[in-house]
Amino acid sequence: MRKIDRRIVIIAAFIFIVALAYGLMRFLAAQKEDLKSRPAVEAKRYVQAQPVKYGKVISPVSAPGRLTSVAEVDIIAEASGRIESGKVSLKKGARFSKGEVLFVVYPDEAELTLKASKSQFLNTLANLLPDIKIDFPQYEKSYMEFFSSINLDDPLPPFPEVEDEKLKIFLTSRNVLSEYYNIRRDELQLNRRTVVAPFTGTFTEVIMEVDSYINAGGRVARAIKTDELELEVPVDRFDAAWIKIGDKVKVQADKQEITWTGTVVRKNQFVDPNTQSQGIFISLKNHNSPTLLAGEYYRAEFPGHPIDGAMEVPRNIIFNTNEVFVIVDNRLEKRVANIIKLNEKTLIFNGVKEGEMLVMQPLINVLEGTLVERLEEEQTDSERKGERDVQKSNEGQQPEGSSDEGQKGKRRQKVK
Repeated sequence: MRKIDRRIVIIAAFIFIVALAYGLMRFLAAQKEDLKSRPAVEAKRYVQAQPVKYGKVISPVSAPGRLTSVAEVDIIAEASGRIESGKVSLKKGARFSKGEVLFVVYPDEAELTLKASKSQFLNTLANLLPDIKIDFPQYEKSYMEFFSSINLDDPLPPFPEVEDEKLKIFLTSRNVLSEYYNIRRDELQLNRRTVVAPFTGTFTEVIMEVDSYINAGGRVARAIKTDELELEVPVDRFDAAWIKIGDKVKVQADKQEITWTGTVVRKNQFVDPNTQSQGIFISLKNHNSPTLLAGEYYRAEFPGHPIDGAMEVPRNIIFNTNEVFVIVDNRLEKRVANIIKLNEKTLIFNGVKEGEMLVMQPLINVLEGTLVERLEEEQTDSERKGERDVQKSNEGQQPEGSSDEGQKGKRRQKVK
């Protein structure tokens, strides 16, 4: 009996201790005051913004291009023979001026053949003159003067006009006219043996050297004109629409401070399928120092044409192709902009209501309706950093009794 009573006493004591501990815990918990929950603070972003204001915008176009010659020709021999040197060295890179003799195709044999033909022609005329004196006395003087003016070393003089039908039949039957025109043809062929520079330029390729034998129609060299060049500039189709023929263009090399002035002479009437660009050609006179060289790359700055009723802004404020943010009642709202022209770093647009506050910086991970406040333009970077520090401290745990309104009041002194 005593053993059973002892177990009951232990169990009862254990239950009593547990109940007492539970009751004490509830009592102490009831004595603790409820913590007052602080209302959530909505995060605010500070952005650069300015009102939309339209006016006249002048936006130039700049693009690189490659310099080429306006004339690039193959020099071909029109007669057969050995090539002799002229006043210019027949070598790649040699320069020449307009009118200089480039080379000569051996002319001695052709000259002797031509003199023989003229001698035969004089003999034919000498046999005809007595007949003309008898049958056509009115033409005797003109044909005597023509006969006397023929010189073996000079080109044939003009043939006397033949108006009389009987005289024309007489001359034709004696092959006088055919001999005359054959000699004139040979004279032209002899002149073509001397090749003269058609422009001021340089050889870019030489196929046949001096003392080589060339056939009629064979290529001797390739040359380009160097005193007049063209800069071919591929321009985006949208930008090319603003460029007009006759515009004055500023041309400059990337590694030189010297500039040249050119003129737009033509525009491609097609678009390159690979680059989707339209070629613009600028004429340049190569008389300045340093000399322009074909094959070099230069940058062309085309003059800007005025665009009325537009505004120019940084290109990076646009998102989703044509949308921008504006501030309405300190919250962000989207607007669709009508983009008129894209530049390298800026764009020209309209379509947003004039006077609205346009956000002038790119925003990342920001939704429409976000609470924002506009930064004054004169605010310094250090002040903005201080404001961000204040904003972070407000978002963290604050001791009881601190005033959120007081912190907001400090920020409003710096931010409008």
